[in-house]
Amino acid sequence: MPVESDEELTAILEHDTIAVVGCSTTPGKAAHDIPAYMQRQGYRIVPVNPFADEILGEPAYESLADVDEEIDIVDVFRPSEEVAGIVDAVLERDDVKVVWTQLGISDDEAAARAESAGLQVVQDKCLKVEHGRLF
Repeated sequence: MPVESDEELTAILEHDTIAVVGCSTTPGKAAHDIPAYMQRQGYRIVPVNPFADEILGEPAYESLADVDEEIDIVDVFRPSEEVAGIVDAVLERDDVKVVWTQLGISDDEAAARAESAGLQVVQDKCLKVEHGRLF
């Protein structure tokens, strides 16, 4: 069952490093402005975008598999139909604790697979909104 309670969301937001799949280079887009907000709040942002070299002053990675540092949360800014493949990539890693899909993005089957592997899942919620509301 995806995370819903404020207590669980608060605990998730105590993690430090967020890989942002679909992070955008374009200010004004949610996939840029939300990671920028989280970065300003002290989170380490790891952009994942195969079409960018750098985003928010951080090197951008082509895929989750290419990220050589530890990741706590994978924040997804890709269409719902891509979530299953992203979860597959997450399950190849042993460091990710949470899969978070932004507003309007969900895949219950992929979420169930992630949860079965011991990960927490947040679906269809905005990281910035939840952070601002809880902190």
